[in-house]
Amino acid sequence: MSEFGRFFFPGPTDVRPEILAAMAQPMLPHRGPAFEALTARLVGNLRAVFRTTRTVYCASASASALMEMAIRGAPEGPILSLVNGAFSERFARIAQACGRRVRRISVPWGVVHPLELVEQQLAAEPYAALTVVHSETSTGALCDLRAVTEVAHRYGVMCLADAVTSLAASPLETDAWGVDFVLTGSQKALALPPGLAFAVASEAYVLQSAVVPARGYYLDPWAYEEAALRGGPLTTPAIPLFFAADAQLQAIAAEGIDARITRHAQMRGMTERWVEGLRSDGVEIAFQAAPGERSASVSCLALPGGHSSKDIVDAVAERGFTIGRGYGQLVDSTIRIGHMGDLQPTHLERCLDVVGDVLRSQLR
Repeated sequence: MSEFGRFFFPGPTDVRPEILAAMAQPMLPHRGPAFEALTARLVGNLRAVFRTTRTVYCASASASALMEMAIRGAPEGPILSLVNGAFSERFARIAQACGRRVRRISVPWGVVHPLELVEQQLAAEPYAALTVVHSETSTGALCDLRAVTEVAHRYGVMCLADAVTSLAASPLETDAWGVDFVLTGSQKALALPPGLAFAVASEAYVLQSAVVPARGYYLDPWAYEEAALRGGPLTTPAIPLFFAADAQLQAIAAEGIDARITRHAQMRGMTERWVEGLRSDGVEIAFQAAPGERSASVSCLALPGGHSSKDIVDAVAERGFTIGRGYGQLVDSTIRIGHMGDLQPTHLERCLDVVGDVLRSQLR
């Protein structure tokens, strides 16, 4: 097993050994008092992370599955999708695959949608719901989810938000901002193994979802709501992952969600200052996202023309650290550094030293 603190991939993220060990506990009945107690404890701690008094859906699935859940339970009618990267495009495609008519507002990857552009489209024709990615993992761009939700609600449109790389890393107030459906995956800033996904739905979303036809079964939000009220899972859960989640969410509670968000902001700031230093040294590297619109959990850095992300990533790996190539249309032209989860600024400092050495040797 490699040393913790050397894995800076933009997801899955590094998982502490004690959390991995928690998965080795003996099985227990998933419809019994012990698992009900575990679930209640887990949901209670997740509520604090989501900043909600609502229940939290816990699914043995990836976050993409809960994108589909968000669409399946949304009001009937067309969907407006804000597309500025690979995962916001995935949200739009999922809506189309569910038979919805989708109108995209597409901007260049790494750009955050101007609110006036969103409002202009909302005013132009009626929509049932709007999809948005809070922190776009493919570009490292962070939108103003609160403002997007406010604009959507102004036109009677529900806001469905992917918070996969923002929850537990950036400020996100589910209840206070009125977001109608917020989803995330276990393998990002929560610092868990992949395989679980979590979501919160507003009361308004849940009540109207009950009358939406053809919601399916496994991804029916109304069914998850009813299961949560009973205190048990909808179907057989991935019990070892629940053991890990229970242990990790207790650790996050001990750290405090505000302290966790502050630590992520600190690591973003460290990365920004590091890039400035590299540019001062003549290394032509730049953030894909603009200042003030950058994710606290993943930095996407554009390489100068003629240089391959694979060469950079491979050279960093030879020095004992893992970072990521770009994603989608940016796979060759960018690198991504995932500074999230339980990674500490001291870990990031060591990683940036190594990546900086590689960039200086290859890009100058």
